Amino acid sequence: MYAQEKIKPYHAEGSKTEQVETMFDNIAPSYDRLNHTLSMEVDRHWRRVAIRSLLPYHPKRMLDVATGTGDFAILACKKLRPQSLLGVDISEGMMEVGREKVRRQGLEDVIRFQREDCTKLSLSDGEFDAVTVAFGVRNFADLDGGLREMWRVLRSGGRLVILEFSQPQRFPVKQCYRFYSRHVIPLVGKRLSKDREAYTYLPESIKAFPQGKEMKHILEKAGFTDVSFKRMTFGICSLYTAKKP
Repeated sequence: MYAQEKIKPYHAEGSKTEQVETMFDNIAPSYDRLNHTLSMEVDRHWRRVAIRSLLPYHPKRMLDVATGTGDFAILACKKLRPQSLLGVDISEGMMEVGREKVRRQGLEDVIRFQREDCTKLSLSDGEFDAVTVAFGVRNFADLDGGLREMWRVLRSGGRLVILEFSQPQRFPVKQCYRFYSRHVIPLVGKRLSKDREAYTYLPESIKAFPQGKEMKHILEKAGFTDVSFKRMTFGICSLYTAKKP
């Protein structure tokens, strides 16, 4: 078991999966505003970089895991123009926000949402050309299980793209980020979402999540090849790309 799998949003009974679902249902109405505020809008740039990594492969059938409110799915649809994109998540509250955004964008014919436990997908083997996850894998109750599921539903030659928060390693960014994550994120999160615990959980889950070479090794253990990673914005975010052989 990885350290991040033990960290739960709330100090209460219930599995991590159940608590993550409750947390995202609670913060769904304010989630997009908080994301953009806490990242100072840089999260938009990270998503664009991740999507550009798929441009050479022209995926037609895409799966966005832990899709949340659908920001990544919508941007991927506009930039990559797949024939279909399925967004899956355990939080109906988050996906309902996403469905409304998709309706406003007129993308209902391409993007659809479906409730799924990302570690136990009810999808067919080899169904997708590309699988993406933006800021979701650290919430998996079973990281290895989730990665195996993504490997399973990818076709041979399909691509995996993971975007995830990480911790800066160099002075003085490391020290500034530590202060920001310990004090600013929980305070702003409480004021905008009314759920302080959710945004105390965020920095704790980032700190515990395997990063860099360790995450690269985990992806290789799950069966992926051509695994690479790139740190962005002084190491605050990392982009992992891989292939199913």
